Order: sequence, then structure tokens, then C-alpha cells
Amino acid sequence: MDTLIFEVGLAIALIAVVGVFSTKLRFSVIPFYILVGMVVGPHAPHFGIIDLRFIESSVFIDFMGRLGVLFLLFYLGLEFSVGRLIKSGKSIVIGGSFYVAINFVSGLLLGWMMGFPLKETMVICGIMTSSSTAIVAKVLVDLKRTANPETEVIMGMIMFDDLFIAVHISLLSGLVLSGATSWTGVLFTSLTALVFILLFIVVGRRLMPWIDKALNVRSTELFLLLVIASLFLVSGFSETLHVAEAIGALLIGLVLAESVHAKRIEQLVLPFRDLFGAMFFFSFGLTIDPTSLGGAVWVAVVGVLLTIVANLLSGVFAGRASGVSAKSSVNIGFTLVSRGEFSIIMANIGKEGNLMPAVQSFAVLYVLILAVIGPLLTKESKTIYGLFQKVTGRVQARE
Repeated sequence: MDTLIFEVGLAIALIAVVGVFSTKLRFSVIPFYILVGMVVGPHAPHFGIIDLRFIESSVFIDFMGRLGVLFLLFYLGLEFSVGRLIKSGKSIVIGGSFYVAINFVSGLLLGWMMGFPLKETMVICGIMTSSSTAIVAKVLVDLKRTANPETEVIMGMIMFDDLFIAVHISLLSGLVLSGATSWTGVLFTSLTALVFILLFIVVGRRLMPWIDKALNVRSTELFLLLVIASLFLVSGFSETLHVAEAIGALLIGLVLAESVHAKRIEQLVLPFRDLFGAMFFFSFGLTIDPTSLGGAVWVAVVGVLLTIVANLLSGVFAGRASGVSAKSSVNIGFTLVSRGEFSIIMANIGKEGNLMPAVQSFAVLYVLILAVIGPLLTKESKTIYGLFQKVTGRVQARE
């Protein structure tokens, strides 16, 4: 029996149910999407036409997950602006550099402690340095902190982190996906990717008048077809240069962000990002065997502790550089703790490169833990700062 459409409908229904559940709890939906994918999948029961193993639709759901990565990165590119980063000020660049450096070093430390090889360690570094733009933005809106003085610093640091993600994914493409076995081969592939990225942005911005003219069509159908065609063609072409297709999507988003049609593109693409993005997290969960995660628990716990300490330090450093209060500096650090979509993308690169399965297990637990406690730490940052002040005040009084 052909049950492809029914299975896809069942998958979307499950995603919608957990989405409603997470909204009621006022939690990020990302861990719920991954968890429901883990609960069903290959080992789940099946009753007649209702097959929660998603066998017939597995290839199709996996492809929809790939589309989710493309739309997530494309949308990120549309919201990102190199010009905005330059204008955001020296303090944000300094704070962002410190944030990326200290979290990257945490990944190196964890990889060394666990005895991981170089490729696995580089993927771990990427997983631990990628803050979740989606979760951070949602938390700031939910807590009504968008007008706070430290929010501009937070968003600037996220933009800087996003820039790092683009560069690191391109380097991982050379290191993990190219199949290069020598340092010169890896270096050549990585440099090719970086040159492609820079050339694409420079040439794309110069061609903007022609791009604007080509997109100047009234028909919504034709406009959307032109945008989607550009997204898929650039993403597919990137793969031929051993640059991750996600980077191709990010690049075309970066170029179109400079277009006069950027807002129209964002509005039309948003539903695709939400639908396929949800399928991406669900399909990732489908690939996880819950019984295989036990061995990664302690690695994930150590990684979470390192990330919280690293983010707190970088928040204090960025806060001082920006001249905000100590309380706001603690809030900066805790707000950036959440991990999500980009950490999963890094883990997927490791999977495509046939790296150790422990990396993927670590990523699942690490993201799940931080996607849950990250928003909690953000919400209670003022309380935690108050408790810290009381404790240090008592210690000073005794002295």
C-alpha cells in the first residue's frame, strides 16, 4: 500500500502536537521536535496503516530536513548584514571575538579530555561555539527584553557568531567532507571555499542593480519561483566546490539581504523556513537511537558546564567593553547559552563525513540540555545575580 502521503501527514501532525505542547509550557520547540523524532522512528510500533517507523517516507522526510537547513541558513543570510556588523561598534567586535574564542577553546578542551581525533574535535568546537539565534531571539521577545540596553550587545555578538559559523562550516567542509587526506589538500579545499564565499559576496553586491531589476515582477508566483530557483541553484553549485550546501544558501541570503526586495522575500520565505525547519529537527531525531545516548551523558554534562562558564565570562567581558552594568553583563552571558539549529547542522556535517557516532550522540544531549536550561538561565539571570551578590557580600562581611 502506498502510504507516503499519510506518513508525511502523520509526521507533521506529531510536530504540530508537540509544538502546541511546548507553546503551552512556554519552552523552545526545538528540543520537543528532536524528542518526538527520537520517540518514533525505526524502533517504534506500527498498527496497520499507522506506521510510526516512517519507513516508506524516511527518504522523503530526510530530504525535507535538508530543505529545512537551506531555508534556515537562507533566512539567516537575509537578516544578516556585513554593513550592520561594521556599524555596530568596536565593543561588539571585541565582545564577539572573545565569545567565539573562549567557546572554541572550550571545545578544544573537551575534545582533548575525551581523546577525540582532530576532525571530531573541530566538529565539537563548532557545536559548542554556535549559539541558537532562533531560541535567543524568541526568549528576548517572550521576556520583553528587546528594549534593554544589553540587547543590542547580545544581537551584535550573535551576528558576529553567525559570521564565525559561516567560516567554520566552510572549513569543516574542507576538513570533513572533501575527503582530502593531507594537510595541503584540506588547506586548499578550505581556502577555495573561503575565496568562493568572498567572491560571491563581492560580485553579488556589484550585481545588485541587475538582481533588483530581475526581481521587479508583480506576480507573487513568478517572484517566489525566481527566489527559490536562486536558492537551490547556488546551494547545489556550492556542493560541487566542496562547500556545504548550507553555506550556499547562506551566501545567496546575504546577497539578497542588500536587495530592495529583501522584506518581500523574507515574508514569502518565512512559512517555508518554519515548516521545513521543523522537519529538519524531526528528521534529525529520527536518526537517533535513544539507547545509544547513554555513553555520551557525561561528555554532554561536561560540555554544558564548560559552555555555561565560558558564556558567563564572555558576557562579563562584553558587558564591560560596552559599558553596561554588571547585572546586564550576567544577562548577556546567560542569554547566549542556548544551543540549537547550528549545533545540529555541525553534527550533521560530522555524520556526512562518517565521523565517530559519539559526536552525534553528544550533540543531541548537549543541544537538548542547553535548549531547555538556556531560556531558564536567561529568565532567572537577575535572581542568580542577586544571589551571587548576597553570597559575596556575606563573605566580605566575615572578612
